[in-house]
Amino acid sequence: MDDGILYPLKFEPIFKDKIWGGQKVKTVLGKDFAPMKNCGELWMLSGCAEDVSVVSEGRLADNDVNELVQVFMDDVLGEKVFKPYMERFPLLFKIIDSKEWLSVQVHPDDKTAHEMHFDSGKTEMWYIIDADDGAQLILGFNRNVSHDEYLQRIENNTIEEVLNFVPVKKGDVVLIPAGLIHAIGPGIFLAEIQQASDLTFRVYDWNRKNDGNRTLHLEEAEKSIHCELKTQVMNLGNVCEGLTHILKCDYFTANINKISERTVKNYSELNSFVVLIVVQGAMTIKYKSTFTDANAGDSILIPASLDDISVIPDGEVVFMEVYVS
Repeated sequence: MDDGILYPLKFEPIFKDKIWGGQKVKTVLGKDFAPMKNCGELWMLSGCAEDVSVVSEGRLADNDVNELVQVFMDDVLGEKVFKPYMERFPLLFKIIDSKEWLSVQVHPDDKTAHEMHFDSGKTEMWYIIDADDGAQLILGFNRNVSHDEYLQRIENNTIEEVLNFVPVKKGDVVLIPAGLIHAIGPGIFLAEIQQASDLTFRVYDWNRKNDGNRTLHLEEAEKSIHCELKTQVMNLGNVCEGLTHILKCDYFTANINKISERTVKNYSELNSFVVLIVVQGAMTIKYKSTFTDANAGDSILIPASLDDISVIPDGEVVFMEVYVS
């Protein structure tokens, strides 16, 4: 056991400069990403090898999340999570701000990723925190497209004609299974939960001039795409007071909470760590004598060995809770 050393853990933000990124990480969340001009992604919690999140507060400050897993093992991850993942934190949590279209892309499933000598594939979900009027996603194809037709359209640069453009608004939730062709459009601000992988294979980049870092990955995408895959947009509307289940997939379960009074949470039966992501408002998490403040755009890791925690909202707060299914 952890002998009382563990507590709710907050991490230093990791900012990613993207050509399609905007200013909302600063203007909406109040997080300064200088000296970058724009910020497309805020990584809230990551165990990915080149971008490992570091604890920002408390007695474990300056330790990264993978070091904590190596030392505290199932006290952090939970026994059922530690067994398959061992010393690798299994999920990645981001905020994405798209001022322009992201590339049309696809992610590999676990089998394909392993064949390419990567640790895991990439299934993800999006929760739309906010969206401009007319905002769109690309989710699969707008009709049945064979693998041969897909390759032909890539070759003759007509893939746009068969992409499925879907309008989205605040409160929408989308599951993006590995193998689905997809893209995020302009004016969308979202939280992304995914497997701990940043494997992205670009299929089409809107004929933008590549700067050397925007190359396409057509061979890898061909091996990864499942042309028949489809997905649906789910709308939560105005989140109701209390807890609302969002979705469950093979890799995680996600719920959303809206509270205005102190609430006690006990996750001990899950046998998994839980990550709380604040999407609106602010709150304080109390565990024994430890207090951890969290504002919009912050994520807090609740180690699996912790029992009752108290969530104390500052007025009204909306936050997601995510754990391994």
